Amino acid sequence: MFQSILLQGKFILVEILNVTYNIIPNPLRNFYLRCFGIEIGSASSIHRCCKFFHVGKLVIGKNSVVNFGCYLDNRRGISIGNNVGVAHNTKIYTLGHNLDSPQFETKGAPVIIEDDVFIFSNVMIMPGVTIGQGAIVLPGSVVTKDVPSRKIVGGNPARIIRNRIAEIDYKQSYNYLFAL
Repeated sequence: MFQSILLQGKFILVEILNVTYNIIPNPLRNFYLRCFGIEIGSASSIHRCCKFFHVGKLVIGKNSVVNFGCYLDNRRGISIGNNVGVAHNTKIYTLGHNLDSPQFETKGAPVIIEDDVFIFSNVMIMPGVTIGQGAIVLPGSVVTKDVPSRKIVGGNPARIIRNRIAEIDYKQSYNYLFAL
């Protein structure tokens, strides 16, 4: 019974984060996230209307942005590197169910997004995936396997389309009070 109470308490804490995050002014959001155990680097931001699945277990490097409407299933851990752009309505999952289990038990693994990655809108990233340095994931893709560094992937399931040929020389910076 005590374990059930603790679990319910954790769910309540996550719901408090999800309900209150959108009313916190942008200059205070990173401090607010740190109060919930989320590590976020300088000049990085998570925009409004994102949904968190857990407290903690989320690390974001410097100069990275997660745009509005994203799902961040940080129950098994999400690591986002430096200079990463995650466009709106992207869903990053770290936990699912074992489809072959008679008990349909959960199974999952962390998601790692390395430096200089750009993820376009409406992408779905599945548990255990690593997206390599400098990769690009095109809109609407479903990423079920690791993406090698500097590759452009797209589709459902995502497949390699080509290499990224340009040198990467940009910094993500979207620390606006209100942004779309």
